Amino acid sequence: MKGIVLAGGNGTRLLPLTLVGSKHLAPVYDKPMVYYPLSVLMLAGINDVLIVTRPAEIELFRRLFGSGSRLGMRIGYAAQAEPRGIADAFRVGADHIRGEDCALVLGDNLFHGAELPALLRSTTQGLRGCVLFGHQVADPRRFGVAEVDARGRLLSVEEKPEHPRSHLAIPGLYFFDDTVTDIARGLHPSARGELEITDVLRAYLMAGRAHLVRLGSGVTWLDAGTHESLLAAGRFVRDVQHHQGTRLGCVEEVALRMGFINADACYELGAEMSDSPYGQYLMASARAHRLSRTPATSPEE
Repeated sequence: MKGIVLAGGNGTRLLPLTLVGSKHLAPVYDKPMVYYPLSVLMLAGINDVLIVTRPAEIELFRRLFGSGSRLGMRIGYAAQAEPRGIADAFRVGADHIRGEDCALVLGDNLFHGAELPALLRSTTQGLRGCVLFGHQVADPRRFGVAEVDARGRLLSVEEKPEHPRSHLAIPGLYFFDDTVTDIARGLHPSARGELEITDVLRAYLMAGRAHLVRLGSGVTWLDAGTHESLLAAGRFVRDVQHHQGTRLGCVEEVALRMGFINADACYELGAEMSDSPYGQYLMASARAHRLSRTPATSPEE
């Protein structure tokens, strides 16, 4: 399965912060925002990822991740010359997908929860059609909205409706089978002048191949696309990390736990940042991983 991180757009809701660069490189507490959505794809077992961003910012992302080999991954880059909607990522990334199943995550979305890795793995297994997620929110008008029946079956999807049919918002994480590029290729711009992800979802829904999975209370979803939500996301990451002693969105540690890299490689990545708490955490994680893999010996031995 291939992955796409959509990190384009002009970030107008975050002006003037975004006058000097991509919002997806803005700090969310102790790491760039893009670390968090990338780590979600990694937790799903995806190690071949395309980052779609503005032409002027490709080199910034390349400086951050390079080819991805240090994380045991393949990371490529593609330019979206102007914001043309979420579904445009499938046109820009068609060569990357090349007829395989894929996952798309928005670069300003954060997900966290003990249930998340298992949920992602089950989603990728035997994927047929598309899978979208639903999360209960107080004000769904800022998001795509899903309507379901009493049995939880998906009935409709709407993009930022003035009068939502439910409070079930659709987070920026989607899984699609290999027909998504053909569907995206046939789309026409909406009244907003964009290729809407909801039109892709409707195409699958009309074919009876769209499935909604609810994100329960064990999974937190944050959209860091405004000043207030960016601050809230940073506070959330800080509080969880301080209380639990683990780091959210730590791509190096995720690569280690997913088996993309070994403990030695993780330790080296931490050593390069050893003056920072982040680097020290990576080194400690690598040491703990080594110990967990070392067979215990009896006192007699």
